[in-house]
Amino acid sequence: MEFLYPRVDYLFRLTDDTGILQHSKFSVPDPRFGYTTDDNARALIVAIMLYKNYKEERYLNLIYKYSSFILNAQTSKGNFKNFMSYNRIFLEDEGSEDCFGRAIWSLGFGISERSLPINLRNLYKEMFNNAINYIYELKSPRSKAYTILGMYYAQKDFSLNTLKLSEHIGNLGKSLVRQFRENVDSSWRWFEDVLAYSNSILPLALLISYRMLKDESFLEVALDSMEFLENIVFRYGYFKPIGCNGWYIRGREIAEYDEQPIEASEMILLYKEAYEIFRDINYINKAKETFMWYHGKNSKSVNLIDPETGGCYDGINEFGVNLNQGAESIISYLMAYLNMRELVNLKKEVVAS
Repeated sequence: MEFLYPRVDYLFRLTDDTGILQHSKFSVPDPRFGYTTDDNARALIVAIMLYKNYKEERYLNLIYKYSSFILNAQTSKGNFKNFMSYNRIFLEDEGSEDCFGRAIWSLGFGISERSLPINLRNLYKEMFNNAINYIYELKSPRSKAYTILGMYYAQKDFSLNTLKLSEHIGNLGKSLVRQFRENVDSSWRWFEDVLAYSNSILPLALLISYRMLKDESFLEVALDSMEFLENIVFRYGYFKPIGCNGWYIRGREIAEYDEQPIEASEMILLYKEAYEIFRDINYINKAKETFMWYHGKNSKSVNLIDPETGGCYDGINEFGVNLNQGAESIISYLMAYLNMRELVNLKKEVVAS
């Protein structure tokens, strides 16, 4: 499996002078639904990864656009507005906690990337510092998990208070452990009564917390919840994420559809982190299996990548694919592709050493 150069033209098609548009009608950008900070934050991470790997000016231009969007979205409290109309008016005073977590993830990721211009990294640090006190408000487990990711990357820059960031990561990690233990029983090993969206981010955040702080409780819960999740999403022998049309509520049936591209992308993030910690080749093999969900190894044996546009379809439903190609889908695919590229290269480095 070779990962040489991803096709990126559809990312540029969805991006205008404001940021990346949220939705498309088939492969046509649909301005009626405007933009979100969620999408622009994740697009920023992808653009930074592209710039890091290929050093092309066009990716730096994307970074500036997405950064400007997030700058405009931050409130005086430090959190972020999310939904913006096509005429550049935010439609809410505050976004969700998950939006906050994803924004912090993108800022921390930007702070850690030393190939970026210093003025960009200074902006990320200022916004990050403005946001940090808001973490005490967080209740959503996914927001806590995304925030842990952001703080993990940010602490790589020694100009920030790394001891304080480690303390924050420890507190958020412990709160996830408590939430897990409050919900677990002999047949249900999860943080809530429902497995919904972005599930793999939760064990991922605890693996990262363990990697930093060496707290065995973080590792125990990360591996326990990861095994529980794997048994569900690989229940048919191939990757099949929980459907968003009903999710999986404790004691009920698992929703079969709609399967979303973000789930495969974030599952690969989980396997990449697990490989970096344990150097177990099985995690690379599982990541490859998950990546092939985009390319036909899925419940409908369909290719999620449009050969004409390079875009990613919006998911798998009971009839086949959702033919729309929104921002979250192409961002998820490119993030999956770039992380697989890094994972394969990491394996080569380990073998060579």
